[in-house]
Amino acid sequence: MPLPHAGSPDPESVNTDVWQAYGAHHLRRGTVLPEAERLDWGLSGTGPGAEILGELAGRRVLDLGCGTARHAAHLVRAHGATVDAVEVSPSQYERARARHGALPGLRLVRADAVEHLRTAGPYDVVYSVNAVPYLDPRRLLPALATALAPGGTLCFSALHTNSAGEGPSSAVEARPETLRFAGGGDHTVRMWVLAPPVWERLLTEHGLHVEGVEVLDAPEPGNLASYRLFRARRPERVVSRPRTDLPPVAHAALGVGAILYGPRGLLLGRHRRGTWELPGGTVEPGESLQEAVVRELAEETGLVTAPSDVRLLGTLLDHVDGVVRVTVAAVVTAWRGEPADQPGERVGDWRWYALGHLPPALFVCSAQALAAWRPGLPIDRPPAHFTPYAK
Repeated sequence: MPLPHAGSPDPESVNTDVWQAYGAHHLRRGTVLPEAERLDWGLSGTGPGAEILGELAGRRVLDLGCGTARHAAHLVRAHGATVDAVEVSPSQYERARARHGALPGLRLVRADAVEHLRTAGPYDVVYSVNAVPYLDPRRLLPALATALAPGGTLCFSALHTNSAGEGPSSAVEARPETLRFAGGGDHTVRMWVLAPPVWERLLTEHGLHVEGVEVLDAPEPGNLASYRLFRARRPERVVSRPRTDLPPVAHAALGVGAILYGPRGLLLGRHRRGTWELPGGTVEPGESLQEAVVRELAEETGLVTAPSDVRLLGTLLDHVDGVVRVTVAAVVTAWRGEPADQPGERVGDWRWYALGHLPPALFVCSAQALAAWRPGLPIDRPPAHFTPYAK
C-alpha cells in the first residue's frame, strides 16, 4: 500500500473529521430522522432485515458505527435485544443520545471502534450498516474477530459500486468517495471499497467462516449504487492454520515456543501474515533451549527473563511436506517488563488473553504447544507427537 505523504492525515482521521462535520451539520439543521421500521443495510427496503442476525433476545449485540442509533433502537424495541452502540463522532453520538439516550436496553458508547472491541468483548452478534469500509480492515478485523464470542455472528454491509458506477478494488487500499450533505455541500471521505473475494479472504485470515454474501442493488432505475452484505461466524472452537502454505526450510526445523501466563492472561502476538502465536522461534547453533527462549522473548517482546525461569514442558514432533518439525514448548515462570513491538520483528501487537477467549487463527506450532500445556483448551490443530519431560 502506498505510504501517505509526510504530514498528511491518515484515512481514518479524515473519515472521523467528515462524520463529525456531518453530524454537526444536521444538529444545526435540526434534522429529525423517522424511527427505523426495519434493519436496512445501506439501501432502504432492500435485502433482508434483522432476521439475518438470528435470535437476538438475551444475546449481547453490538452496533459498530451506529451513527444516530436508529437501527440499534429498532432492535431493542422490536426484537428485545440488548445493544451496545458505538460511535466515534461526538456530533453523531450527540444526535443518538438526544433521540435514544433514555431507551432501556440501549447503551450508547462514544469511542474508537477498535479500542472498544479490544476491551468490551465478547459479543454474540456484531453488525454494522456500511460503517466497516471507513476503517482499515487490517486494524479492525483482528479486534473484531477476537471480540466476537465463539459461535457468534458478524453481519456488515459494504459499498461495492458507487453511484458513478465505479466498482470495487482488489487491493486493500482506501480510495476517495464523496459524502453529500443534505442541503448542500460535498465532502471527501476515504473508504476501503473491496471486492467480495478480498473481504472473504480477510475474514477467513482472521478465523471467521463466511456463510454468505448478498447483493444489494439500488432499486431506482439508473442508480448504479450497489452494496454487498456479508454474514460470517466465528467457529465454536479456536481454529489453527499454517502461517503459510510453504514448508519450513530444513535448518529451521527446531524451534521453541514460550508460554507466559499470569493474572492478565496468556501472552500472544500477531504475525504479519495473520496468525496469532506465542513468543518463540528458531534455536540458534550453540545455545541451549532455555537460552533460546530467553533470547527470542527479548528480541520479539522486550521482556527479560533468565534461563532458570524457563521450564521445558516437552517436545512436539510433526511432519510438514517431508520435513520433521520439532518444537519445544516451555513455560516462563517469571519475567520483567511490559511486552512491546520490537523493530524488525515479524510478530507484534502483543496482548494478554484469557484462556476462555483465545483469538482465532492460532499458528499451528503455538496451538500444539498450548494443547500440550493445557489439554482441555478447545483448540483444533493438526496432530503432533508430544513427549513430556520429567518434572
